[in-house]
Amino acid sequence: MTDPIQHGGRRGTYVAAAIAVVLVVAGAVFLVMGARGSDGPPLPDSAAASTPSSPSASPSPAPGSSQPPAAKPPTKNAPPAPESVDFGEVLPGSEPVALDIPAIDVHSRNVVGLGVADDGSIEVPRDPTAPGWFTPGPSPGQLGPAVIAGHVDSTEGPAVFYELGNLRPGDLVKVTRADSSVATFAIDRVAVFEQADFPTRQVYGLTTRRPELRLITCGGEYDPETGYVDNVVAFGHLVGAR
Repeated sequence: MTDPIQHGGRRGTYVAAAIAVVLVVAGAVFLVMGARGSDGPPLPDSAAASTPSSPSASPSPAPGSSQPPAAKPPTKNAPPAPESVDFGEVLPGSEPVALDIPAIDVHSRNVVGLGVADDGSIEVPRDPTAPGWFTPGPSPGQLGPAVIAGHVDSTEGPAVFYELGNLRPGDLVKVTRADSSVATFAIDRVAVFEQADFPTRQVYGLTTRRPELRLITCGGEYDPETGYVDNVVAFGHLVGAR
């Protein structure tokens, strides 16, 4: 496991680096290792992939743009915009140690850390059954989008996030943290993005006004040479902690 989340300048540097390369590694981070079901992993339907049901300050890429605003890293330590709405509690930093998504029968007690590799790319979970937390970003429950990624399948069959596309708005995700607290997130939407047009700032952007969660895996058509052509991303927000 990589080091726990770092604060200050180091975090800003790592996040900027990850955002700068995400369009490159989006096609490589979650590549299938060879096997897949005859119909492929499930994808969200049009209703589940619709406009988010709750607000977020993360900007969306311009319609029709071939290059999302990923090359411009978010402003370091930018304060959230003033809001009259109370978005709820914000938790202190604490790394995730377990992940439970009852709706798709995910129950993992092995959450690994994903940092930035020597070549500047995002590290990949070595174990297809283990989800990975992107350590340079917020931990689940902190202000901003915590990112947890996982493989869709492997040579042994479906992997930890094979059913991610079956999540629906309102489904709950529980993240147990190292401080023994459990952060509960509600899914707002599930979307499919072409890896060549991945909305980096929308997924990794640090300007959300509340604690949020991103769950990421692969999906869509499968190319035997390069892997899956799309990414499935589930967006959620913190609804409680104990």
